[in-house]
Formats: sequence, C-alpha cells, structure tokens
Amino acid sequence: MDQLFNRKYIIQGLFIVIALILLGKLFYIQVVSDKYFLSAESNVLRKIYKYPARGAILDRNMKVIVQNEPVYDLMVTPSEVKPFDTLALAQALEISVPDVRKKLKKARGQSNYQATFFERQISVQAYARLQEIMYRFPGFRTQDRTIRHYPDSIAGQLFGYVKEVSPDDIEKSEGYYKPGDFIGKSGLERSYEDFLRGEKGVINMLYDAKNIAKGSYSEGKYDINAVSGDRLISSLDIRIQRLGEELMKNKVGAIVAIEPSTGEILAFVSSPGYDPNQLVGKDWGKNYMGLLANPYRPQIVRPIAGQYSPGSSFKPVDALVALQDGAIDPNTTFTCPGYYQAGNHRVKCEHVDGTINMQRGIARSCNTYFCHVFQNIITKNGMKNQRQTYAHWHDQIAKWGFGQKLGIDMPFEKKGIFYQADHYDKIYGKRWGYTTVISQAIGQGEITSTPLQMANVMAAIANRGYYLKPHLIKGIGDKKVVKKEYLEKNYVGIDEKYFQPVIEGMRDAVNSPWGTAKESRIPNILMCGKTGTVQNPHGKNHSVFIGFAPMDNPKIAIAVIVENGGFGGSYAAPISSFIVEKYLTDSIKPKANGYTVKAFAETNLLPAIIDKTKKPKPLKGDSISAKKLDSIKKLKDSLKLRSATTKTVSTKPKKLKTVLTDKPVIQK
Repeated sequence: MDQLFNRKYIIQGLFIVIALILLGKLFYIQVVSDKYFLSAESNVLRKIYKYPARGAILDRNMKVIVQNEPVYDLMVTPSEVKPFDTLALAQALEISVPDVRKKLKKARGQSNYQATFFERQISVQAYARLQEIMYRFPGFRTQDRTIRHYPDSIAGQLFGYVKEVSPDDIEKSEGYYKPGDFIGKSGLERSYEDFLRGEKGVINMLYDAKNIAKGSYSEGKYDINAVSGDRLISSLDIRIQRLGEELMKNKVGAIVAIEPSTGEILAFVSSPGYDPNQLVGKDWGKNYMGLLANPYRPQIVRPIAGQYSPGSSFKPVDALVALQDGAIDPNTTFTCPGYYQAGNHRVKCEHVDGTINMQRGIARSCNTYFCHVFQNIITKNGMKNQRQTYAHWHDQIAKWGFGQKLGIDMPFEKKGIFYQADHYDKIYGKRWGYTTVISQAIGQGEITSTPLQMANVMAAIANRGYYLKPHLIKGIGDKKVVKKEYLEKNYVGIDEKYFQPVIEGMRDAVNSPWGTAKESRIPNILMCGKTGTVQNPHGKNHSVFIGFAPMDNPKIAIAVIVENGGFGGSYAAPISSFIVEKYLTDSIKPKANGYTVKAFAETNLLPAIIDKTKKPKPLKGDSISAKKLDSIKKLKDSLKLRSATTKTVSTKPKKLKTVLTDKPVIQK
C-alpha cells in the first residue's frame, strides 16, 4: 500500500516538473525571447515606420532655403529571404551580383530577424522597376523617406548636415532613434534637431504568403500618422548671404551681419565654403573626406570658430571704457610722433599725427593715441595698483562678450582668448604692469575674438549700450516662437552719453578725407566703422572692418575679416560697404573709385600651399652663373649664401601685388 502511495506522488511530481518545464519554455518564447514572436508576426503583420519630412528652413523674407526631396530605400529581413534571382535584383538596382551577395551577408550580420538597409537612396527608375517584381523577392521591401536639398547651394557650414545615427545617438535618444534613422550632426540641423525631426509614424501592414502587401491591419485603426517637423524661419537675408559668399570667393575669412535692434543675424559667411548638397546622398562620405583634405579647411565655421586678434577694431571699445572710467574725456589729446614708447616697448604707428584727439584718433586709427589711453586706464589708481586696475578693466571689457561664448544657436562656438590678471601673475609674479600688456591697447597680443564677437560689439555701439544675443532663427513653427534668451537686453556698462563722440570718430573713419576707410563710403548712407590691420606671423596681415549703418537708427551691424588682405581699408571695408548698401537699398550703385563686386570677387587672396616634401631646386637662367653656383655649393655653412642658390616657394597670393596703401589690389 505504501508503495502505491509513493508511486502516486512520484507520478504527480513528474507531471509537475514537466508542466513547469513547458511553462518555462512558453515564458521564454513569449516574454524573454522575441525570435519566435518576430518570426510569427512578420509572416502576416509588420510594423512599417513612416519617416516624417524634416522641417523646412526659410529666410527672413520667407524664401525657402532648405527643403526636402523624396528618396527610397530597399530593406531586407534576412530570416524571411528565400532563394531568389540575384541577377534580376542586381539589374533592377544597377549593381553587380557580387554586390548583392555582399550586402545580404552584411544584413545577416546586423540582424537576422529585423529589417535592415540593403540599398539606400535608390533612384526613381530603380524604384519603379522594383515595384513590378517585388513579389519575386521574399524578405525585401521598399521604404520611402526624404533627404535634404539646398536650392541656393550656399551656407554649407551654417545649415550643417544630416547623418545616420550612431550607437551613442540611439542610447541618448530615450527610444526615439533606431538604427538607420538620421539626425542633424552640425549647424542648424543639429541645434534645432528636436524641432526639425518631427514624429515617426507606424503602419501595421498585412502581407500574404507571397510577400505582397494586403493593406493596413484593421483598416488602419491602429496606425500612427507621421508628423512633419516644424519649419524654421531664419534671420538670414539670402540676398546679402549670396553676395557675401561671392565677394569672399578665393579668400579665407568670414562675414557676420546683425540687425542691432533684434540680434538677428542677417549674413553668416564662412570662407572658403562648400555646397551643402555635397553632404547629402550616397556620396556623403567621399565628399566629406574631400573637405577634410582641403588645405584651406572649409569645414571650419569661421564666424564662430575662427579666432583672430581684433586689432584696431578694438579701439572704440577701449575708448568707451576709458570715458566711463574718467581716464580721458572726448577732448583729451596726445602727441603722436609715429610710435609709442614705454620702457623697452615700442609700438609703431602707421602715421605721424602730431597732436591728436579721440575723434580723430579713431578716424585715423592712431596706435599712439590708444596706447596712451590704455596707459591712463591702467595707471589711473596709481602705479602700485596696476594689477587690480587691470582686473577691473578686464571685467569691463568682458561685458562686451570678449573671452566668452555669446550663446548663438549654433554648436561649437569658441570664446576666444582674453586673459585675466591671474594669468600674468603666473608668468611674471607681481612684477608686471601696463607696459607688459600694452599690445592689448590696439587689440593685439593676448586677446582674440571671433567675427561674431566683433559684429556683436558693433551692434552694442549701434544700440548705444546694449546688445541682444545674436541668433539665426527668429521663429519656430507656425506660431513663430522665439526663445526667451534672445529677447533679453545685455548691457555693456557704458553710459549712453559717452557713445556719441566715439560714433562720430567712426563716422569720420568712413566719410572724412583722412579716414582709414574713406574708399568705402556709401552715397546717401552715413556708415560708421573702424578698420583693423591684424598682425599675421604666417604671412601678410589680415584685413578687418567693423561698422554699422545708418549712423542714426542703425539697421545693420557688420564685421568682415579677410585673411592675408593687408590693411583694413584694402578689402574688408569695401566688402562691408557692398553688403551694407545691398541690404539697405537692394542695389549697388557704381563707385567713384571704380570698385565693383566682380573685381573683388575675382581677386584671389588664398595663400600658396607649400609642399614641404619637395626639396628646393637650384635657380636656373641668368640669375647666377654655373661657376658661382659651384663655389656657393661648397659653402654649406653659410645659410645666406646657400639660400641664394635655392628657389623658395612664395607665400604671396598669385597674381597679387604688394599693397602699401588703403586701396585694394584688384585682379585684372
């Protein structure tokens, strides 16, 4: 009897164990593993993601400058693929049979049960051919999406580019992005990705045994519509953006133009530039590597990443700070003998101006005058307190945006260099004063700024004491929402009464016979400005101009920097005048000095690229005799003589003469 009782429990135990095993297996199949679920579901029902169109971007006059074009991708789910005619598929896609096998092998390596890309962005013709024969290729399907198109082919660095998401992008997206999705990687496409991308849709599509779509499940009751991204209304004026890029052709530098009253950026030119359409489509990788190989580095967004000494364009700021501090008044004069001497430091001035006041000092860009201004500022509280006074001066200058990011709605903005007193303490201890940092008086030395910061300085002066953060998008979506941070005024700490004499000096710089930018005056428009000639240790000086117009009720503030352009009045100032005139009048009248847009656009200022892998060759011709050449070769220890036997590669721009005046050199 006991044996029967024991057998009963043994049999019951076996049944329980078997039941637990079955339940565990069922739990694993239905909950833990999605292999069988995906296999079963995909036989009849598939989730087809519908990609929304990215939001369009318009200029300030509502002209479309970034739009979308439809493209098609061929997807494959390897587990559903059955033997098929590889030649027929290859011919439809216009690829080789080995390519078909290679792509299928790659897809299997990525996922056997989920749809992955087989061929991206197939042509419309290939798509039409495929639609007729898709029933012959189980496991394959097409999917439509859009790619970016830039009808004006300008502002590549500004718009940026869109690229397939990385694993890091997917991880940070909290489930939004999946492999094969695209995301803005740079420029406005990156900054406004959350607005531009829209919301993906889902179609629950029914398929029969022949891989033919039978329509949406339950007549679309459970489908989700894709929602297009928000359109962006940019602050750009495409007219002057296009003009700026034309004027900066074959040059290295940048142009930034701002509407002072709003902080809206009207032009954002980085040169050399590139066609943004190059970074769209199948050739993205090849074209991107081409940009990286370009020695002039067009991938750099120079308006916010180019860091230059402001040069003489810094002088109006120093004058305003000096007026605010009481270090000078508008009538303060200094004597300019053609240089400024302080101890062992001598700063050269381009002119011998004699006795000169502030207004004329700005118009003439007198280095001597502004070195004296800086000396007065730093020694105002006594020679023993120069460090503390410098720290105070630094704080005042920083209010203008130097040494910090302005917060533009673009990624990768640089803040420039502007050292605090602590930096000099580490180098010199406590034994330093104004003579140590005198180069900052004229915007040289340990101070650099971006073209955006320079233009923003002009916007602050145009507004007589404040600026709004520069920004590129003035409206988001149909409601044209503006971010609050771009509506707040940022004051620079200068009383309004001090601006007028400085502005009059800037007016004279452009409109008086002795002004350094006199060749850039605009008929019937009173433009105020300041030229700058920035030292360049690698070649010819950089040409800089900052300004605004009109003098009363300014509508545009601008900064232009042309590398290797020489004097500020040579290239930067005339280029500024063309852009300002175009923006304010929508035309450019013939200039009395003969300057034309065409002539400036055709001038090549690109520095020569020196191939360091090539050895210098001996000079040929009548420049040196063979006998003399032999004797010189024996004097290897004489650098001077040996250099006479070699040909050096010139760093001067081709077809460009040396500029010693404020007039530009125009290539005929």
